[in-house]
Amino acid sequence: MKYDPNEKNCPLPYTPFRSCVVPRPIAWISTTKNGNDNLAPFSQCGILTFDPPMVMFCANRYPDGKRKDSAINAEETGWFIWNMATESLKDAVNISAMIIPSEEDEFKLANLEKIKADLSDTPMVKDSPCQLECKYISTTVIKGNGHLGTVDMIIGQVIRVHIDDKYINKDGLMDIEKIRPIGRMGYIDYSVINNTFSMEVPMSEEVKRIMNEIMSGSAASI
Repeated sequence: MKYDPNEKNCPLPYTPFRSCVVPRPIAWISTTKNGNDNLAPFSQCGILTFDPPMVMFCANRYPDGKRKDSAINAEETGWFIWNMATESLKDAVNISAMIIPSEEDEFKLANLEKIKADLSDTPMVKDSPCQLECKYISTTVIKGNGHLGTVDMIIGQVIRVHIDDKYINKDGLMDIEKIRPIGRMGYIDYSVINNTFSMEVPMSEEVKRIMNEIMSGSAASI
């Protein structure tokens, strides 16, 4: 089949567009402002570049045009935390997606323990295997067809990375199969990343040397 995703009448019961780019990582974003802590998941997100390390998440507007607390707080405080969402935390991730008043705390609602970030007052999810402390860089508003389609794309630079040592294997790599991160699959479906494989792109020895420097974080921008 084929169809125009911009047309109102999709030939299927639900538009498959969001299932065409999967699995999508979940940016489980924590912020704070004026003593009110906030936590929410976003699946329109990802890494922008690695030198310096930059990430982004997109927060859709509410039907009335109101902006998400995560976007507002990141802008006004200059910080946000990207907590890794995993299978063991999936119920808490889902609870934190609920629409509640700004002054209510999703950490408490989802029964999650907080730990303080090193570089700001922003709380982190203690049981998450990995947290990225991100310094807010900029917001780009992407206009949609109506309020719901409009997003605030928040860009941040990763200033500090926290990884639970028990998820680092004997080779010094993150053990993704042990972590079991979750991703969005479209609709109301999710996946668990519990099976990985490695492939090395064929390349010359010189290119391989450069790539190894990049992977180890010792290379300057190329």
